[in-house]
Amino acid sequence: MFDAVLVANRGEIAVRIIRTLRTLGVRAVLAASVPDRRSLAARLADEVVLLEGHTAAETYLDIEAVVAAAKATGCEAVHPGYGLLSERPDFAHACAGAGLVFIGPSTETLTLLGDKVAARDLAVANDVPVAPGASGTTDAELAEAAREVGFPLMLKARGGGGGLGMRVVATPDDLAPAIEAARRQTAAAFGDDRLFVERYVENAHHVEVQVLADAHGNAVHLGERDCSVQRRHQKLVEETPSPVLDEALRAELTAAALRLMRAAGYVNAGTVEFLVGEPKDGRRPFYFLEVNPRLQVEHPVTEAVTGLDLVALQLAVAAGEPLPFAQDGIRFDGHAIEFRLNAEDPWAGFLPAAGRLTTLTAPGARLDTGYEAGDAVPSEYDSLVAKLVVRGPVRGATLQLAAGVLGSASLAGLRTNLPLHRAVLANPVFAAGEATVQWLERELPALLEAARPHPAALAAAARLFASREEPGFAGSAWLAPGARILWLDDGAGPRSVSLVRDQASVDGESVDAGDAASVTARLEPDGSVVVGAPIGDFRVRLVPPPATSAAARAGDGPASAIRAPLAGRVAAVNVREGEPVADGVVVAVLDAMKMEHAITAPGAGTVSAVHVAPDEVVEAGALLVELE
Repeated sequence: MFDAVLVANRGEIAVRIIRTLRTLGVRAVLAASVPDRRSLAARLADEVVLLEGHTAAETYLDIEAVVAAAKATGCEAVHPGYGLLSERPDFAHACAGAGLVFIGPSTETLTLLGDKVAARDLAVANDVPVAPGASGTTDAELAEAAREVGFPLMLKARGGGGGLGMRVVATPDDLAPAIEAARRQTAAAFGDDRLFVERYVENAHHVEVQVLADAHGNAVHLGERDCSVQRRHQKLVEETPSPVLDEALRAELTAAALRLMRAAGYVNAGTVEFLVGEPKDGRRPFYFLEVNPRLQVEHPVTEAVTGLDLVALQLAVAAGEPLPFAQDGIRFDGHAIEFRLNAEDPWAGFLPAAGRLTTLTAPGARLDTGYEAGDAVPSEYDSLVAKLVVRGPVRGATLQLAAGVLGSASLAGLRTNLPLHRAVLANPVFAAGEATVQWLERELPALLEAARPHPAALAAAARLFASREEPGFAGSAWLAPGARILWLDDGAGPRSVSLVRDQASVDGESVDAGDAASVTARLEPDGSVVVGAPIGDFRVRLVPPPATSAAARAGDGPASAIRAPLAGRVAAVNVREGEPVADGVVVAVLDAMKMEHAITAPGAGTVSAVHVAPDEVVEAGALLVELE
């Protein structure tokens, strides 16, 4: 085993790797950017090397700086985690050239599997089913490939991963703008704008197989994970085993995964991803998607049912040791589910919500996180705050346990998607195991509505707030003689609550006084009120009334200032000075936290000034465009 390993990552996965290194007695060295210099990972590491810079491009993606950090601290190996440099053949090559062990597959394997078209060809050559697809270099060649494959189709990045560049294209008219957006995003993320197309598999489940292989010719699978609950091709909920696989299909899927990885000469931990279609003639067809040649975000659910430490196994394999077990030595026990808790506002288009955590608890669950209460979630990186993992004996029992854990979990100080997870878990389609990769986005409006607390809960919170300000009120009766209007934020934006005698109204909806009186509400030390609800507790805050005047919406003066809602890179500017625009037109696109965010005009007008250009990095609140 190694004496010292550099962790070339950040956030929860850096913490996860450091904990295993310390358990094994291996010195854990962390390469950290300026925003992460006081992070939980930095506090846990034995040594920290500061990478001068703030953005990922300046720090974690700087191969020369990361390799130099490993050499300067006497490390023998580098663990890249997931994302960032984990799939980069040039990084693996640079490590080898510096005499460092790259904890992952070889440069040659990364090169082969990093090209999604080459990986498809390898799958075909080894009898692994693929969806019909074709590639092209130019836009015209891609258009011809699309005509061959047929619509609807998936437009995909040939290099890179993480769902970046992926677009569903329904009709030929949608193809050109999709190609433009996909090339822009993949060029920025990977320096590679090559694309290809595949037949779109409707109502499919996303199922992946965890594989582990050593340098001695041994390879095993560690079961499958179902990752079908996704938004914009980013996974939100993962579980094992998959609710749609029977033993026969599981055997087919795992055998195909092992066949492909052996053909690729794969060594270390990796995942083979598939789409599983609707039943046809009594069986479900499946199609190869890609290989993720690294540790996956969702690996904890596999650890939960196998009892294995995948990071420890990665280290052992990288150190040249053979796998300590054969396939028949692996035991699968129970069912596990993981929820990704992101710092984002589901009610504001999932805009990232950087800020300082005041509370982070999840009693009864494994909580993998890169933060503790009091830590700031920076705006420079992705929005993942924590992964909440629950295990039970069978799926039904696990869902019940998860409902209790999500109901009592608390992430306060910034907006998160925790309420959405509660609504997903309570939905009968998810509970039945029938959620497909299209399900979440199709049902999102209804899920977001279900994720908000009932108006009676807000009325109860308003009574408690009012009792603090009205002597003698004590929450025992409604205010009198006139109505009192309070503005409360339930995690989904401000809502008005009107109280008067025996009546309450939330956003104009009448609330039964008896229902409100029966809701549990308690005052917290930070001044918020926590109210009970069927899908979990909600934290409610008293906020000022929102600005409603035209002047307040437009800012000072006659010009309407369109500002960046978050920090990021300007991916595109779609307007010019003097150009008329309609209400809702996309004036600019920001690339931040692995997502493109369309910035729209708040009303019709004429562009009076453009303040940014493509590739410029802007802070939250930066002035982008002005409209008259």
